[in-house]
Amino acid sequence: MRTIPVNMVTQRICQAVQDVNFTTPTGLMNRLKEIQEQEPSPSGRLAMTDILENRIIAINQRLPMCQDTGMILIFVEVGQEIHFTGGSLSEAICEGVRQGSKEGYLRNSVVSEPLFERRNSGDNTPPIIYYDLVPGNKLKLTVAAKGFGGENMSCLVMLTPAQGIAEVKRRVVQCVADAGPNACPPVIVGVGIGGTMEMAALLAKKALLRDMGQRHPEASYAAFEEELLRLVNATGVGPQGWGGKNTALDVRVEYYPTHIAGLPLAVNLDCHLNRHITIEMD
Repeated sequence: MRTIPVNMVTQRICQAVQDVNFTTPTGLMNRLKEIQEQEPSPSGRLAMTDILENRIIAINQRLPMCQDTGMILIFVEVGQEIHFTGGSLSEAICEGVRQGSKEGYLRNSVVSEPLFERRNSGDNTPPIIYYDLVPGNKLKLTVAAKGFGGENMSCLVMLTPAQGIAEVKRRVVQCVADAGPNACPPVIVGVGIGGTMEMAALLAKKALLRDMGQRHPEASYAAFEEELLRLVNATGVGPQGWGGKNTALDVRVEYYPTHIAGLPLAVNLDCHLNRHITIEMD
């Protein structure tokens, strides 16, 4: 049995909440540069130049890449042989988000109640936490900052099996096309297929957490991702909606077994920031 004091989790989350808003992984930065060089549209190239300049300023000065510093999502893989001491793990995660938001001067973007008063919580809490119990004694925390430009333009539909692959393609492309500039393209498109309504949505969101260039391990789905990327980029929305051939940085698909009568499909869009970072506490 391994023991982890929860204050250690708070410290790591505090740092990650800031890093995810200030830094860009090498793979993502290289992909942005590739698009800037290859984009044939003058307006699209200009948009990509501004995007890259913004990234460099954020990295060098440790400033947020966007005024929307996102709602924080934490994906927790916790080994079943771990014992936490010093309090609640969920409360420790919330405290890390609270401290990180304050230290990083991150915009307060969370309201405590969504419909009537919509009063700001004042510290970006609570985050959304997903737990997955796994074998062993390791703790893995993936911290994502989800802006609502892309979130608001996401889609969920319950298809029938008879509608099949062709309708899945059409719906994914239509979702991106309808989003236009609102999701801050070039976007990353997360696609969740199967399970139930809520599982498809969670799969789509998890797909956004892959590293740039990481394809699905199954050849048929990897090829499907490449095809969807070509179809999405053929919409002509382009960087920042200014036109061009690079509407998406990537398309990623995850699936889960489903009922014989169903074909749930979710499309979760993420802006070009694609902010996520993984902490492994071995």
